[in-house]
Amino acid sequence: MSSPNTPAEPRSFGRSTALKGTITVPGDKSISHRSIMFSALAIGQSRISGLLEGEDVLATIGAMRAMGADIAHDSETGDWLVNGVGIGGLLQPAGALDMGNSGTSTRLLMGLIASHNISATFIGDASLSGRPMGRVTRPLSQMGAEFQSQGGDERLPIMMRGLCPAVPINYTLPVASAQVKSAVLLAGLNTPGVTTVIEPVPTRDHSERMLRSFGAELNSARDDDGALVHQLRGEADFTPQDIIVPGDISSAAFFIVAALIIPGSDLIINNVGMNPTRTGLVTALLAMGGDIVEQNPRKIGGEPVADLHVRHSDLSAIDLDPALAPLMIDECPIFFIAAALAKGTTRTSGLEELRVKESDRLGIMAQGLKQLDVNIEETADGLIIEGRDGESFAPQAKPTIASALDHRIAMSFAIAGCMSKTGVEIDDVRPIATSFPVFETLLMDAAQ
Repeated sequence: MSSPNTPAEPRSFGRSTALKGTITVPGDKSISHRSIMFSALAIGQSRISGLLEGEDVLATIGAMRAMGADIAHDSETGDWLVNGVGIGGLLQPAGALDMGNSGTSTRLLMGLIASHNISATFIGDASLSGRPMGRVTRPLSQMGAEFQSQGGDERLPIMMRGLCPAVPINYTLPVASAQVKSAVLLAGLNTPGVTTVIEPVPTRDHSERMLRSFGAELNSARDDDGALVHQLRGEADFTPQDIIVPGDISSAAFFIVAALIIPGSDLIINNVGMNPTRTGLVTALLAMGGDIVEQNPRKIGGEPVADLHVRHSDLSAIDLDPALAPLMIDECPIFFIAAALAKGTTRTSGLEELRVKESDRLGIMAQGLKQLDVNIEETADGLIIEGRDGESFAPQAKPTIASALDHRIAMSFAIAGCMSKTGVEIDDVRPIATSFPVFETLLMDAAQ
């Protein structure tokens, strides 16, 4: 994993020719995390194809191995084989669990451990150590887990001790967060009785889909107020699965926007996961006039998948519907790049969650776009961006963009560099390896 103790790796990205041909992006990060965790809770061997082998997922693999799961890579097929310990069978890890930059690993694993009679210390890099964990520790504390934050203010390093049997709770999410929802449901797996999570605003549902496929008794229904109520009956047995991980739409997002904004582009992105709780960016870009066509729609492992045909388009500004925010929260940085090249002024709101991601993505994106000579106004929960009507970015000199150790910031401004007369320099591209190790290779291949 990249470490703040290793030297930064600056990289320049310059004007690009049209993106052509066909590419395939790596496996979905959210599904990859869950496939490792859930397979580790089954008795018997699960096989995972298409797993994202980025640093974040490798952190999950390391943690599950530390708690007893046998996880091996099949070099002949490229698949991953997981022999699980069963629900309730997690072992005491011998040392601290190093989560690197992965907030998903940290929050979901806290949920798993919360209902086991073991303790664990979570550590991470500088970026992860600055992110709040209280939104997860609060409901898990209600279930009986104990937390002690060595970093203060409910931040890493955190030592936790689970409780077995834990206490089932009825919990309403105060903010739209698939990670919090998943953490509580995972804690409920080894908890007697029914654990209930209420979502006033729906979030990505990969956990629910996969929990059911492994054999969990999970019922989801709307209440009279329209909220989604998930009820999980604990102490289930998981059956091993063969899992095929679709391509990550969060990774495809960078190439979708690149093909839309770079003149002459005509690109097909194969095997992209099109889960409706993840496609807010596509909805927004279509509203802006983007030429994005779903081809060969199908289902793989219970997840909707399609090939996306994307052509260069003249984009027009929109007022982004705040209801789309939970459906595109990870894709907002690259959406801001598209908005900066559209015709008219794009207004966004309801994006306060971006301030507590790997970085303050609202503030960092606003700063970088200003360096590209974009007129922009930052609000408490969004950005107001005056687009350039298809004209390339034209700063007086090549800017050096601060990535803030955030992979999505780095990749978003790399795509911006493809439409900049001066190009851009990213101060550190190491974080890209957390989610998209082949990003630069694919970008070069598509531009040839």
